[in-house]
Amino acid sequence: MLAVQSFKSADSFQIEFHQRCGYLNDPHVRALAWLLLAPDLLDRHAPQWHGKIATLPIQMLEGLDVWLQNLDHQPDALHAYLDMQPFARLGRYAEKLMAFFLEHQGVLFAHGVQVRAGKNSTIGEFDFLLHIDEQLIHWEFATKFYLLESCGAGDDADYFVGPNLADTLGAKMHKILDRQLLLSTHPAAQIHLPAPVSCAQALVKGWLFYPEYELPQPSVFGTSVTHCRGFWCTFSDTMNLRADRYMILPRLQWLAPAKSAVKQTMDRQALQSYLAEYFVEDTMPVLVALLEIDGDVAVEASRGFIVPDDWRTRAGQRVKLVHPST
Repeated sequence: MLAVQSFKSADSFQIEFHQRCGYLNDPHVRALAWLLLAPDLLDRHAPQWHGKIATLPIQMLEGLDVWLQNLDHQPDALHAYLDMQPFARLGRYAEKLMAFFLEHQGVLFAHGVQVRAGKNSTIGEFDFLLHIDEQLIHWEFATKFYLLESCGAGDDADYFVGPNLADTLGAKMHKILDRQLLLSTHPAAQIHLPAPVSCAQALVKGWLFYPEYELPQPSVFGTSVTHCRGFWCTFSDTMNLRADRYMILPRLQWLAPAKSAVKQTMDRQALQSYLAEYFVEDTMPVLVALLEIDGDVAVEASRGFIVPDDWRTRAGQRVKLVHPST
């Protein structure tokens, strides 16, 4: 059965997840279980976040094990809520899953409310407006995946860069804290609010990836001690990977640790052949699950982004845009 508390050991997260959620088979229920039970990505006590990091209240997780088990047996309500549409963005998919849970909890006032000033001017969007303890709460919700590029041996969150190099953890959080969480103060937002917003915070889930198998404990990045983590390595270094089987994870399967029939996985030679062909045309890193075989099922033991051989150089250039002295 599932435990109520979040997982405590980052290094054994996959083990903990399979032990507690191994009986879950529906992929959307498994993704939702990860969102609810995985450690928060950020330390809500870290000074750089100014007390604006949310965490799921423990009372919301009471009875969660039975609820998830029943949902896995009868997932039709969740599927209908998702509309089973082909989500283009992982973030939207995760938001929809979280909205389903918050609605079940009876605390969801509104989700995805766009604030406009005129017909053609969008000011922003409320991810979640919640009624908790007779107060109106605003939550921005983010599910993020970043790779540590430590070229400057820095400790700023901007050294965590996105796989496509488009953003950094620091830039994302500055946007949330300095702009998105202020949305309720805008005059155009008032028609959407039944009462003043008493608290605006960010609920952030995700995985962080470290060079090769170097998984240092976070220091002053502002990340939680127990955050979910993996590795990243270049395509040339994939010859050093060791696992029973491997699986390429499509973007919408990045949330929960992987579980698959063995026949749907690949060996290392097949993985290297796939990646060699893939990187001829594309530079986007590929997320790979390293699997252990358990009977006719393979479960994720660890995960990592495989990056093109020149990715570190390009990532370092991205960091230098923020830290020119690096």
